[in-house]
Amino acid sequence: MADTARSRRMRAQRLAWGAQSEEEARVYRQGRLAMFSKALFWAFVALVVFLFAMYTAYPEIKPGNQNLIYGVATLALATLAVLWRGLLVRGIRSEEFLNGIDLVLTIGSGCTFGIVAPLAYELEAAAYTCLLYESFVVFTRALLVPSSVRRTFIVSSLAFVPIVAGSVVLAILDWKGIADLEIPGLAFVGGNLVYNAVAILLATTGTRIIYNLSKQVSEAKHLGQYTLVARIGVGGMGAVYRATHALLRRDTAIKLILPDSISDDTLNRFEEEVQAMSRLTHPNSVAVFDYGRGLNGELYYAMELLDGLNLHQLASGKPQAASRVVRILIQVCGALQEAHDKKLVHRDIKPANIILCERGGLFDVVKVVDYGLVQAIKDAAVTNQSLAGTPGYLAPESVLHARFGFEVDLYALGATAYFLLTGKPAFPLKTASNLVERINDKPTPFAEATTNLVPPALESIILKCLAKEPTDRYASAAALADALDKALAEVPTLADWDRGHAKAWWETYWKQVAMTPRTDTPTLTLMPNLDNRSPVPQPPGPGDNQPDDN
Repeated sequence: MADTARSRRMRAQRLAWGAQSEEEARVYRQGRLAMFSKALFWAFVALVVFLFAMYTAYPEIKPGNQNLIYGVATLALATLAVLWRGLLVRGIRSEEFLNGIDLVLTIGSGCTFGIVAPLAYELEAAAYTCLLYESFVVFTRALLVPSSVRRTFIVSSLAFVPIVAGSVVLAILDWKGIADLEIPGLAFVGGNLVYNAVAILLATTGTRIIYNLSKQVSEAKHLGQYTLVARIGVGGMGAVYRATHALLRRDTAIKLILPDSISDDTLNRFEEEVQAMSRLTHPNSVAVFDYGRGLNGELYYAMELLDGLNLHQLASGKPQAASRVVRILIQVCGALQEAHDKKLVHRDIKPANIILCERGGLFDVVKVVDYGLVQAIKDAAVTNQSLAGTPGYLAPESVLHARFGFEVDLYALGATAYFLLTGKPAFPLKTASNLVERINDKPTPFAEATTNLVPPALESIILKCLAKEPTDRYASAAALADALDKALAEVPTLADWDRGHAKAWWETYWKQVAMTPRTDTPTLTLMPNLDNRSPVPQPPGPGDNQPDDN
């Protein structure tokens, strides 16, 4: 029964002070007690030095028990030094031992001042100095030492018991004519009690405030069994955090949206994203572990943490070898084919939503992420008046007719492949305003866009993905993967990038890439209103003026 009560106290204290385990709470508390004992030691040193200087400068005010007072002070300093340097700084102490040290530090200082005040009975100011110094001790403890409100009240009350006893002794000495108090002894004791009560109340209130604030901060960093460590990204619906599982101690990524960001539409999209991702088991799709709601109404889901870089970070201004790009595309095709087989369309394939990482000793492992725009399809396509996606990666049929079949993902993957090979977007559109006007644009030929060698077989595959008509693209992601496999077999240069090259690249460049500060998502997902779209401009006929390409 005692162990159960102690466990409850430890859990409450751990939550309040942000620790994740009883061991972390114990280590933290030992460190804070060491800080407390250090503060008391130097405060006592300062007091003793002050008394020595004062008695030297004004010998007429030296108390008769000066040597005894110095002896008590020396014993107190020695005790503090042993507790601080001998027991708290060195070694590992149990929770029970730390509780004992907490009592010795706080109540022991009260005993010291409770003894010194009557010994210096000739100086009425000594009694008030001792009372004031013990108040400092109690307030310092409330600030530094993790403690429940109840324990602070009890320890502070016990610390002032010797002070009250000392005031009673001084009142008796005054009644006997030995001491000379300026006010009647009974009033002196009463005033001492009132001052002690106020000090105890303030210390307890301070602990309550610190406890509650720490608890709120700790709860804000906890979602179910997960502890948020650092924000690693910001998306259209919320933020992504690095987190750890409290029991498994497994690094995890948490996608979180706050209550003030949750509209009905956002809630539906978030739930659809989680449900879609939980149905996917392909190794190139990010794995989802958990889904829930925090104490303050936050929605979140936990997924595998990917320590890597997205394809935008990889290839922006840095065209990638065609042999590497082919292997990346084949992996993406595998993830998309599983989603398409389950009647799910990603709708937001782009370089920033494809992560390249290392998994289990394998390098250049692809993970498709951010299914925030995923849509279930019952037939070959679905019509939706809400256009959502990234300019430059939206298929023509999604812009013109709000139709989202499997082909829109293949179109976006073709645009992603173009970006990887050239380091530049195929269609450099940053806003939705000119989507319709430039829907008939064709990408700059590879020979003009990059000095990177792009074999004709791979170029024709990518251009087929970028066909304006859905029926002119590949019938499925699996068919696209087959075409890439065929090119890989037939074009010798496409076989240059192998596991050895991938491992060498990661070992050489990973540290440099990891130290590069991340920026916000470089391509923004937009949701314009299709009802406001303008007619599609037709190619100019004979005699028509060619419009400016602005």
